[in-house]
Amino acid sequence: MARRTAEITIQNDSRDGGKIFVLTEMPANQAEKWAARALLALTNSGIQIPDEMQGAGMAAIATIAIQAFSGIAFEAAEPLMDEMFGCIQIKEKHLTRRLTDDDIEEVATRLTLRGEVLSLHLGFSLAERVSALKAAKALTT
Repeated sequence: MARRTAEITIQNDSRDGGKIFVLTEMPANQAEKWAARALLALTNSGIQIPDEMQGAGMAAIATIAIQAFSGIAFEAAEPLMDEMFGCIQIKEKHLTRRLTDDDIEEVATRLTLRGEVLSLHLGFSLAERVSALKAAKALTT
């Protein structure tokens, strides 16, 4: 079975509006190592990871990351961020190619694409998970 892919069109009036990006899932080995490095970075930043989340891979990252990634040192986060962008190509006319630094002109586009990369790997929308967590928290307060 082939790795999952997604085609994302930026649908706004920004400088990136209308650009099409093709996302490809990391191989399982790479994704597992990425998740382990992310979990270790979280742990090293002082975040307490519940025992039931140990070994849960990408799903644990999504659950914990929503609140915790702000505590990771940039030096630990930067290679993880860079590796995420290795999953993204840009589609121009009938050609799909690797990204260059000039392909994305808006920070918001970069953030959108990061969320989409996580969603592709997790099998669910990170934005929907954040919304659900916020709603659950509102009900308990």
